[in-house]
Amino acid sequence: MPNPPLIAVDTNVLIDWADEYEIVIDCFTTIRRKYPNAPIIVPPTVIVELADIATDGDSDAEKQLALTALGKMRPDWRLNPINCVPVGHGIVEETARKIRAAGLIPQDEIHDSFIIAESALANATLLLSSDGHMTDINQSEVANLLDGCDVGKLIIFSPAKIVRDFFNLIN
Repeated sequence: MPNPPLIAVDTNVLIDWADEYEIVIDCFTTIRRKYPNAPIIVPPTVIVELADIATDGDSDAEKQLALTALGKMRPDWRLNPINCVPVGHGIVEETARKIRAAGLIPQDEIHDSFIIAESALANATLLLSSDGHMTDINQSEVANLLDGCDVGKLIIFSPAKIVRDFFNLIN
């Protein structure tokens, strides 16, 4: 039996999960049913973003959602926060810069380019995000760019796409 895919998650997905957004709950239910042993990782930039939101969020509700995500990440949701080894940080920075320079992600979305690069460096197969500029990315162009950076290839899907495309396959 082949190894289950390694899945990475973006900040907005964790915030939505903390907010008990039904499509995100259905997404993770679908993934866990299809791949019960699939590791799900949280890239370092996502941890930083959640910590920033928890302290400097736009509202008390947003701060609480970030705190909930941070608190449930490991014990309840069984997610694995990762870190990049020191050499990996340089690779991430260079890969993220190339992603933005190629116009795959807007120049001002530095964190999103880092999340893609970190996920690829960790050899994730799939990155879950609700950000339109990430889910609408040209998948073949990003795969070619990542291949040229000697990191893993990944595809970026929204939780809604996972539910829509895969839910019926496993029921």
